[in-house]
Amino acid sequence: MNKAFLYAFTLTALALSGASVQAASIMDSVPATPSAGEQAPAASGELDRIVAVVNNDIITEHELEQRVHTVAINLRRQNIQLPAMELLRAQVLERLISERAILQRARQTGIRVDDQMVNASVEQIARQNNLSIEELRQRLAADGVNFASFRNEIRDEITTQRLREREVNEKIDISESEIDAYLAEQAGIKGDDKMEYHVEHILLPVETPAENDSVKTAAESLAKRARDGENFSSLAASFSRADDAMKGGDLGWRSLNDLPATFAEALRANSTPGSVYVVSSQRAWHVFKLEDKRDGVQAKLGGGPVEQTHARHILMFVSDITPEGDVIRRLNDIKNRVQSGEADFATMARLHSVDSTATRGGDLGWLQPSDTVPEFEGVMNKLKPGQISDPIRTPYGYHLIQVVERRTEKDGNPERMRVAARQAIRQKKLAEASYEWERELRDQAFVEIRDPQLKDMLRR
Repeated sequence: MNKAFLYAFTLTALALSGASVQAASIMDSVPATPSAGEQAPAASGELDRIVAVVNNDIITEHELEQRVHTVAINLRRQNIQLPAMELLRAQVLERLISERAILQRARQTGIRVDDQMVNASVEQIARQNNLSIEELRQRLAADGVNFASFRNEIRDEITTQRLREREVNEKIDISESEIDAYLAEQAGIKGDDKMEYHVEHILLPVETPAENDSVKTAAESLAKRARDGENFSSLAASFSRADDAMKGGDLGWRSLNDLPATFAEALRANSTPGSVYVVSSQRAWHVFKLEDKRDGVQAKLGGGPVEQTHARHILMFVSDITPEGDVIRRLNDIKNRVQSGEADFATMARLHSVDSTATRGGDLGWLQPSDTVPEFEGVMNKLKPGQISDPIRTPYGYHLIQVVERRTEKDGNPERMRVAARQAIRQKKLAEASYEWERELRDQAFVEIRDPQLKDMLRR
């Protein structure tokens, strides 16, 4: 488990869903789009043309160009060749339409993100980039990004994350029979389970059964271009419909168990670095490239008995609006209320924590040594089950920690193996469910594209 897992926010719309993501470096991903209903003004003296209508919201020419500008900056910084401008504008518009549909759903279900959480998130981004708030503002301005638009994008990202947790994450169901099947498959793997693969991919959705053959042909054409030496990241940026398209379709290092089943099957047959594959899944064709492979890290199952701690926490950030003294007083008040029986720790976490675990009552699950930063672990290890810490400071902010229970796990404990299997299955299902969820919201929305050229591009 990554040490930042406990505290990170989903702060970029291009991140893969389903995992906690560290606050994005502004050098790699700088949001620039105003949220729905808060359009940035057009240049003085110009009428801001409407390029698309999504239900009762609009997407303006100015807004589209702002996002295209930001995406172009990010691609250049990753040394990825920009696709043709009409392709890039169409890709960005499609993403904006999906974002509109998601945010409209969030408003309908009553999800709100207050200024305090936005301020804390902006503070976190600045701190992780070793900048003050003013320096962050200046860095954004140098890239042509309005600070108010940046804040709106952060608000939208947190809103999207909360909606996804409510409508997708919490509905993932894993049966005991699925776990049995997974463990049986694992037992049949001799060496591949120790390998990790660096994969890039292109997603081409199939909207109707009649389109299947034409989409397959398009996938095979892209695969041939990649095999002939064309830059795969640039192809992904131009043609992929996945959320990570503007990052070159990079999935990073994954084990076979963390990849879609069709990807894993192709890699088992041939895992030569540089190979390009074409595979299908429900409602989509995929082109993916194996950049490289390496020996994976040993699982944490070895090494003898391990003491685990089931803990939960409440995280608060220090910001210009909530200075250090106020944060400490608020956490002490929460601790006193919980200890007096006036309040429940999990309820207080849902109401006050700015961590992504807030929706789970601050529950961090079962933690092993080195799963958290030393400042956190040192205090946690001294607590007895049921005990609550004083406010403690880590690089991520101030915390209250409550230990729920402890246990000692033996090497190869069957329960632990089932927990690991459940987590792996969940990650697979979550990626697929998140994509389907976004597609359903997009399909259910009334969308009118008023720019003829963009409308034509999105039909192809």
